[in-house]
Amino acid sequence: MECVGAMNRAVDVLVIGAGPGGSFAAEAAARRGAETLLLEKRSEIGTPVRCGEGVAKGWLEELGLPPSREFVAHELLGSRVISPDGTPLVLDHGPSSKGGYVLERDLFDRYLAKRAAKAGAGLMVKTAAVGLLRDDGRVAGARCEHMGETFDVRARVVIGADGFESQVGRWAGLSTHLRTKDLASCLQYTLVGVEGDSRYGDFYLGSMAPGGYAWVFWKGADVANVGLGVNLARLRNRAETKGYLDALVARIPGMAKGRVIEEVAGGVSVSMPLERSVAPGLLLVGDAARLIDPLTGGGILNACLTGRYAGEIAAEAVEAGDASESLLRAYEVRWRARLEEELARHYLVKEALLRIDDETINKIIRTVAEARLPSLTSANILGLLKARHPELLEAFRGLL
Repeated sequence: MECVGAMNRAVDVLVIGAGPGGSFAAEAAARRGAETLLLEKRSEIGTPVRCGEGVAKGWLEELGLPPSREFVAHELLGSRVISPDGTPLVLDHGPSSKGGYVLERDLFDRYLAKRAAKAGAGLMVKTAAVGLLRDDGRVAGARCEHMGETFDVRARVVIGADGFESQVGRWAGLSTHLRTKDLASCLQYTLVGVEGDSRYGDFYLGSMAPGGYAWVFWKGADVANVGLGVNLARLRNRAETKGYLDALVARIPGMAKGRVIEEVAGGVSVSMPLERSVAPGLLLVGDAARLIDPLTGGGILNACLTGRYAGEIAAEAVEAGDASESLLRAYEVRWRARLEEELARHYLVKEALLRIDDETINKIIRTVAEARLPSLTSANILGLLKARHPELLEAFRGLL
């Protein structure tokens, strides 16, 4: 049945979801002359925050985003991986280190949405897509709700950027099912009044976060995000995640004295990407396409990159008057060339972490830390283990 709402409209490109991927997609499409509309179901872009907020400097460089006080809370010299016995492995340090930043994620998302708007994209908040429109099997827009009014937005191309809990892909008939072992339950506290070395972002491995890892990302001299992700296959119920996080806070010197000012919980996919991220008239980007790093759970860079790719391909489709799956497939070819190999390798490492115990992790971290390798690539680390502890390679057989 056709919707006759007064707000009905038609655009070239409709982007559903104003997170980093959606804003990058809207900006890219608008810059190439496509009439673009960006929808966000929440009343305020960027909230609630569900993110550890740490990013590598190289990410912003690749995206062409200069670091700005508008969204950067704290600069990190580098990062450390810490074994269950407390052995630290410094990943980046010294004057040549690129290091990283800890963001104010809500401000970062709004910064990107403003860039999209300045490029010419329209923006509607408190506007949810509730279904897809179709013409002869092709996705042709979305039925939307805003402030109690239902209306249709017809579009030549729809970009689904609606995150981990994406419905757009499912509505389009794409397979989005996740196995239990490909999900992580995450919980994070923002603590004030804490003490520690705020120069580094720390990653903790082992049974303190079974099948995942824990993190400490400093937002200032006495403020830090402390969180963890636990593989869902290792939990009897999600309430256990809080027990793991409370135990972590208690064991890290300087953290137990902190006071919680914010608590963030959510699920993260730690799977391989979707087999298909394209359908006639439709592209899926970022978390909606399961383009989250399965090892780290990080999704900001991948969302922004694939958003940009999708916006550019969508504008090309509009200009060509062809939104067929065969033309839009260029998007999938592009993101696979940039991301697929790394995501597959990190998925295998994630699988290995499900199999190995604390003592094995201790041996690996100690061996690598003592060797002082000039470059910490996976090939170098595997070569070192083969030479010194070949028995440890069994856990990483899929990477050999």
